[in-house]
Order: sequence, then structure tokens, then C-alpha cells
Amino acid sequence: MKNFADSIVDWQQLYGRHNLPWQNTKDPYRIWLSEIMLQQTQVVTVIPYYLRFLEKFPDIEKLASASEENVLSLWVGLGYYARARNLHYCSKIISSNWGGKFPKNSKEIQSLPGIGRSTAAAIASFAYDERAPILDGNVKRVFARHFNIDDDIRNKNCEKKLWKLAEEQIEKSPNLNMTNYTQGLIDLGAILCKPKNPDCFRCPISATCVANHEGRQKELPKPTIRKKLPDKTIGIIAAKYKSQFFIEKRPSSGIWGGLWNLPEFSLSISPLIKAQSFGLIADKYFELDSLTHSFSHFRLFIYPIYLNVLKIQSKTLENNYCWLSKKQLTSIAMPLLIKKFLINLFKNTPDI
Repeated sequence: MKNFADSIVDWQQLYGRHNLPWQNTKDPYRIWLSEIMLQQTQVVTVIPYYLRFLEKFPDIEKLASASEENVLSLWVGLGYYARARNLHYCSKIISSNWGGKFPKNSKEIQSLPGIGRSTAAAIASFAYDERAPILDGNVKRVFARHFNIDDDIRNKNCEKKLWKLAEEQIEKSPNLNMTNYTQGLIDLGAILCKPKNPDCFRCPISATCVANHEGRQKELPKPTIRKKLPDKTIGIIAAKYKSQFFIEKRPSSGIWGGLWNLPEFSLSISPLIKAQSFGLIADKYFELDSLTHSFSHFRLFIYPIYLNVLKIQSKTLENNYCWLSKKQLTSIAMPLLIKKFLINLFKNTPDI
């Protein structure tokens, strides 16, 4: 009987995925881009973003010389915008510190912002055939079921145990094809060893899987007790003056970091008072339909307000504020939720 790693390689060659846009290449830039985009995001969602991004930024130098605004505009809708900012920042580091050449091993790759051990190993494995184990969420599930890890896989001690198992599987196969093995682990978790209803009948390692033998697929990995998401409530102001709207650029950190957005305000104060702080004078406002969006750590309830600005008082504002037309609003780097809200507003209220 073949061991764990070799069985996965054989299965991947026959039944795994081979024609994704970032496969069949040793270009570390393309592999890196795909690995960052695929973090907490499904393949089917990533593909069009990946292709558009490569068309605009085909190499590290092009990305490094781009503005953050242009990078973020291609990321709108993909979420987790810190990934885009880190990607851009990394390209500048690689351009200045590494002569535009991508680092050559997982240890060096991991030194870059926003790249953890598993992502660095995946890049090095695909690009350089480095014998480096990966351990993303899907792989943790495969290992927990196969090796009967009856602990919370998010626990640090459990994670150490899983990393040790991941290292051991590679050590047991000295002639391992790392590209096929790494892709095989990813494919196995995505195609067969799913969180619900795993297809154990077609699994290449079912004969040695403890969960399969003991019927514990639903129990493993041990479910994490999730806390109820707290709620956060804000208001946003769609302020129009003549044919333009007032917008602000969000800070680099936090949700929607670096994106343009309608100005926020606390519901404890009047939106007219908030507008005045920007020098915008209006005599009334209109409440619009609320919006809801769930982030990883909280739920956001947004209450939009529309106001028609009568005049603008002379007031010096920083560069992170500006006025844009309807057409410009739909083409800048803005949260998809807000962009859809504005498109719907313009469509249903033509006189705005």
C-alpha cells in the first residue's frame, strides 16, 4: 500500500485540477498572486479577478509602479482589502530590496508582509519544488480526519501537532513531486474531503483514514465554538452639490482600508451637523433603505442619508476628500456594497 503523500500525488494526476489559470507555470509572481487571492475566497470567484489583475499588472515591476488606488480598484468585490494593500507593498519591497526578483525559498517569502508559513510554502512548492508543507484550512480538515486529531484545529498546540504531521508526510516520500502533492492536498479538501458530506468512496487515502473507519467524518475536525457576531451601526451621507457627490478616502487600516466611500457619521448626531463639519450646507435630508453587511468579526448596519447641498462654505479639507460625478463614482476604488447602493440609487431616482 502506498503511503499518504504518494497516494495523493497519484490521485491528483488522474482526478485533480490541472487547468486553472495559475497552474502549469513556474512564475512565482503569478503563483503568489493566486495564493493571495485564494485566501478565504473560492476559486470560481477568484478567476475573473486574477485574469483582470494580470492583464493590468503582468509582472512585479508593473505592480510596484502602480498607485494603491489602481490596485484597489481591481480588488473591489473580492474583499479582505488588506490583501491587496500587502500585495502592493510587497511588490515595492521586492522591487527595491530584491532587484525585482521574487524570493527563492519559503523562508525568504515568509519575510514579506501578509505572507504566512503555509502561503509561503505553497508558493515555494509550486514555483521552486521546495519540500515545504502547507497547512491551510482545507488541509487541516484532511489531516484531522485522517490522523484522528480530536482537538480544536485553531488551537495553537493542535496546530503544532498538525504541522509536525505535515512535515512527516513529506519526509516519508523522498522522491515526492511537490507540485502534484501540494495541489493534491488542496484539491482533496476542495473536491472530496469537504466540511459536509465528504466523498470517502472516491478518496485515495480512505483506507488509512481513521474518521472513515470509525464513521467520525461529521465529528472531525472538532467544531469551533463561534461567538455571536457583535453589531455595529453607522450612517453614511450621499451629499450632492450640482452634479457631483462628496466622498472621503478611508484610512489604510480597518474595514475597506484605502477605499473611497461616502462620509460616515454617528447616528447620535444629525447628518446636517456632520455635513456642516465639511462646509456643506443643507436644510433637510432624506432617509434611504438601510444596508447590512457581515464581516468576519462583526455585522455592519448602514443607514444612508441623502441630502441636496445648497451651498459650500469656504473650508480647507485634506486630500482624502473630493467631489465626483455619477460616472466617476462607479469607476473608482469603492466598496462594492456602497457602489451597488449608488448604482441602484441613480437608477431608481433619476433626478438625483
